[in-house]
Amino acid sequence: MPMTIKRRHLIVGAVFLAVTLAVGGVTNIAAWAADRFITVASTTSTRNSGLYDHILPIFTKAMGIKVRVVAVGTGQAIKLARNGDADVLFVHHKPSEQKFVADGYGIKRFDVMYNDFVMVGPKPDPAKVRGMTNITAALGRIAASAAPFASRGDDSGTHKKERGLWKAAGTDPATHSGSWYRETGSGMGATLNTAAAMGAYALTDRGTWLKFANKAGMEILVEGDKRLFNPYGAILVNPAKHPHIKDKDGKAFIDWLISKSGQDAIAAYTLKGQQAFFANARPVN
Repeated sequence: MPMTIKRRHLIVGAVFLAVTLAVGGVTNIAAWAADRFITVASTTSTRNSGLYDHILPIFTKAMGIKVRVVAVGTGQAIKLARNGDADVLFVHHKPSEQKFVADGYGIKRFDVMYNDFVMVGPKPDPAKVRGMTNITAALGRIAASAAPFASRGDDSGTHKKERGLWKAAGTDPATHSGSWYRETGSGMGATLNTAAAMGAYALTDRGTWLKFANKAGMEILVEGDKRLFNPYGAILVNPAKHPHIKDKDGKAFIDWLISKSGQDAIAAYTLKGQQAFFANARPVN
């Protein structure tokens, strides 16, 4: 039976594709493989501390999956994940993470690691809080002395923690907004820069502080309160809510984070000789 023009075109196209793959397709296949990635909505502290620069190349080499991080405040990261704009949520405000799962937007929360918050401030220490281990008492002294305090004011995990501590201290700093209490609406690095410029106190995660270069006469003044514990959790976004979610690769990332390999990589990351994060997942292998 004579070959139709349409069928002949299909055969020619197939032969051309086969030749392309055989001769020069290795490069193309590699390019396609390189496009295999997941998106992680994350807090800025994991990026600012340099942790991702350390662990993500290890994960990609092991699993062949690239990770694109959208680093914003925890509140904004949760909004991104709720909207289906990320495959994995990796943040540090456990109550908000638990609500994210309870509302059906996430599959399950996994403990991954922790560090702690510290209060930093100017070396002259006008509120006289140096060496205190009771964070709410220290905040009370800052409020009583009307000493400058720089807050992120961005609904991040750090900001949520700070607001909770002010409430426990019996103070609503928002009533002093614009005077001694300054809300930057920015990430941790920018807020620390503001604090350094104005000689203000600030609450920060230890990892970002260790990485922060522009300390400008600032130092850690308050630390050690158990209420400054700072846990990080990872959650796979629920594909039942957003079918386009890359759930298999997202799960592979979380599984690696809580595996011995991932936990060892996290524990191995140090800044200026200090361990920045402490792995606390139960290894799966």
